[in-house]
Amino acid sequence: MGVNLLPDFIREHYEIHEWKHACAILKEDFPEEWQDIIDVLSEFRLYKSWITNPGGSKSQISGFIDSYLYNRHWQEKQFKTQVVVDEHKIDTPTHKVDCFKNRVAVEIEWNNKDPFFDRDLNNFRLLFDLRAISVGVIITRCDELQEVFKTLGRGASYGASTTHVGKLLPRIEGGSGAGCPLLIIGISKKLYIEDE
Repeated sequence: MGVNLLPDFIREHYEIHEWKHACAILKEDFPEEWQDIIDVLSEFRLYKSWITNPGGSKSQISGFIDSYLYNRHWQEKQFKTQVVVDEHKIDTPTHKVDCFKNRVAVEIEWNNKDPFFDRDLNNFRLLFDLRAISVGVIITRCDELQEVFKTLGRGASYGASTTHVGKLLPRIEGGSGAGCPLLIIGISKKLYIEDE
């Protein structure tokens, strides 16, 4: 199974799901990007202060992952696409991908409304069909973290209709990602650290 290609630490501290051999494609065809993903997941910890002191428009969780990858030459990327009918051109730009490098796209969905998953999967499907990406990766949170949020008095901010693995898997199993190989990474409570 492709998930076994991931180091033990990641398999033990994250909930991992893959479709269409995403791990094998990453490891064999995109070794540098694969290593970047392994490294950021190995260094990431979920600090209590990041939950109790939200970071404004972007969570500190997303900020950590984005910054880590940007320092390794990943970038936020919007693809310029067009539909051409006869001589008539219509611009149809894609939604921005959080982190992109060499045909690998990563989205971080920590605490958005769950329809953001539809947007991400549709974007991955389109970009894969257009041969702009080879693999899509979504980093989100495990359902089990709800217990931590409730304990910290933040349960209402992380409600049932926000992004977490339980809201993502049925969409993928229903075909939302179409042919795009997908790697799903759920941040688990094993990564939680009480730092305050």
